Amino acid sequence: MNDIKKKKYKKIVKQSKFWPIVQLFKKRKLFMNEVSQKSQKKILKKINDKYLYDEIINTVYKEKLRISNIKWKADPPDDQKFWYSLKEKIIPYESDKDNPKLKDEILPIIIDRYTKEITGNFKRSHHGFARRVITSFLARLLNTARLRNPFGNLNLDSTIQIVGKYKRLRKLSKKGTIIMVPTHFSHLDSALIGWIISHLGLPAFMYGAGLVLYNLKIFAYFFNSLGAYKIDRRKKHILYLETLKTYTERAIVHGCHNLFYPGGTRSRSGAIEKNLKLGLLGSTLEAQKELNKINKKIYIIPVTFNYQFVLEGPALINQYLSKNKRNKDLGYSNTFKIFTFLFKYFTRSNRMAVSFGSPLDIYGNILDNKGNPIKKNNLCLAKNNKTEILNNLSERIIDELMSGTVVFSSFILSFTAFEIIRKKFGKMDIQNIVELPEDELTINIEYFIKKYKLVLESINKLSEKKKLKISDELLLSIDEQIKIGCKNLGLYHAIRPLELKKDKIIIKNIKMLFYYRNRLDGYGLSKIL
Repeated sequence: MNDIKKKKYKKIVKQSKFWPIVQLFKKRKLFMNEVSQKSQKKILKKINDKYLYDEIINTVYKEKLRISNIKWKADPPDDQKFWYSLKEKIIPYESDKDNPKLKDEILPIIIDRYTKEITGNFKRSHHGFARRVITSFLARLLNTARLRNPFGNLNLDSTIQIVGKYKRLRKLSKKGTIIMVPTHFSHLDSALIGWIISHLGLPAFMYGAGLVLYNLKIFAYFFNSLGAYKIDRRKKHILYLETLKTYTERAIVHGCHNLFYPGGTRSRSGAIEKNLKLGLLGSTLEAQKELNKINKKIYIIPVTFNYQFVLEGPALINQYLSKNKRNKDLGYSNTFKIFTFLFKYFTRSNRMAVSFGSPLDIYGNILDNKGNPIKKNNLCLAKNNKTEILNNLSERIIDELMSGTVVFSSFILSFTAFEIIRKKFGKMDIQNIVELPEDELTINIEYFIKKYKLVLESINKLSEKKKLKISDELLLSIDEQIKIGCKNLGLYHAIRPLELKKDKIIIKNIKMLFYYRNRLDGYGLSKIL
């Protein structure tokens, strides 16, 4: 795996005043009105007039339930007053469900509110300041000489490796609208991709940020400044979701580069998500239909994050293994905790990699530097249904995310150790294996090395077939790889997954070992052990 050389990439659009997102937010109110009007039309197409009352009252009940159960600081201050008073306005229509006022007056009130909640407040001057602060903050943390000379030369490139088709991404960004679809493992993802977008000279992207993060005022400022729109994952009903999808669709139509996590939220298991959310991908399809009229293209760019460890890992894997899948506090609920998270990550982690996959069109075709399919499939908006196209696109995105995995020795170490234990207790399910006592979790080092070599051989073969990428540390001796892997695996966690002794490996935290093992899930490696 080769690092990019240290260089300053020229800006794709020299003056930020010409960025699409800047042009869009100059007419923020007009854009919001467009989103609201389009959302209402789509909703009325999906919901028959005679069922509109039921859908609206159902929305009101769900909102009241949300307010009573899960109240956040980021919620509008008039939240309770709005929904309770709206219910009073709606009740008279219970015996008059065909009344046109429901669609002409009540529905617009709700959709206008949702549009206002979702819309960010991007300002060019704030964006420049926020970008400089984040770049400086990340750079200071990553500066390898920071303890001896905290104000010395900044160097992010030495720690963050950018690989893959990033040059093709730059070329295509001049020709059409970019939709980045990254993996999602950590809170760090958004800060990291923000720096990379700026580093590669790309215009600001629009992206969705969970409303819960807006509970922190300082983060709310940065999210707004960097082009974020708000996503409230508590709201699952059609009126809100349709407005959210329309918001992204209209932004894409207006030429704004977009970023969204196709897996939805952070991966709880530690594996690359295989069940992608097709809703926002669907809005990309709708946007392309409209852009076809002016011969403009949308380019979808899969991006794979590769971390040596994930600070939130313990909370994430506990939720994954828990029968109660409800959203819990996953560890970082205030400003101090998140800054501590970032500081400890960067001061302890030595390397991470971000891999850009092959650009795709909406049909899942891999594109060349000019945006033309290298090998074209037979899918077409006019001939194929939306679900068929989205499923194919989803499969291609997953393939690219998987092939973007950069394998570090810590990945192989955790995979091999966990699979040895799983084979030893072959009749046990995962729930029982992660509860095993420590005295059952010791592996002879010679036996371990033998199995490690088998996995490494398979990894190298997969690399030759371009199914994944390998870190240059895998060119070292096996002993060195194991030492480096043990050093980096679960670096910050209170209880490290593994402890290396002279003649044995002791598993100290099998839940976390399982979490990191899952990073290599889906490559067919289990069968070789």
